[in-house]
Amino acid sequence: MGSFTIDLQDNYFQLFAQDVLFRINVAQLDQSYRTLQAQVHPDKHVHLSATEQRVAMQGSTQVNEAYQTLRNPLRRARYLLSLQSIDTEEETNTAMPADFLMAQMEWREAIDEATQDRAVSVLDTLTTKLQQETQTLETQLAVMIDDEHHYQDAAVLVRKLHFLQKLAEALHSAYDIIEIDN
Repeated sequence: MGSFTIDLQDNYFQLFAQDVLFRINVAQLDQSYRTLQAQVHPDKHVHLSATEQRVAMQGSTQVNEAYQTLRNPLRRARYLLSLQSIDTEEETNTAMPADFLMAQMEWREAIDEATQDRAVSVLDTLTTKLQQETQTLETQLAVMIDDEHHYQDAAVLVRKLHFLQKLAEALHSAYDIIEIDN
């Protein structure tokens, strides 16, 4: 067979020789990704049989999926919790503390208002605030998962981070709307 060393049974952290933690070494992840992609990229295996090319494609696909998962904090947290057999229930459990839900409504109203007013400076302020809140949640996730191993509590934080990601998408859309209108 070809010269791959990709074990499709490895979890994503094993694939990149990373510790199974929320806090990862992003530079090391990036370097490992480049190294693995150089080994499994389909262009490297055009001389192999069709079966071996399929295996190379599977390896390349797995490397890409693993990298995208570990590179994104929300996806990484979900994946870590899945390794602990914890379902974050993002699609089915929308129960959140009332103050968090109220804050989400206020965010949405502020984004809508800034969009209507074409107030880019307000969107900039909201973006900065959202980035800070996201960073705070990611820090809390690292503590919950890596240090305290409170996986159920971490699942709640993942659901909150999911809400913040949706707000970030709404902010991006608001910028697009303002840009299109100009």
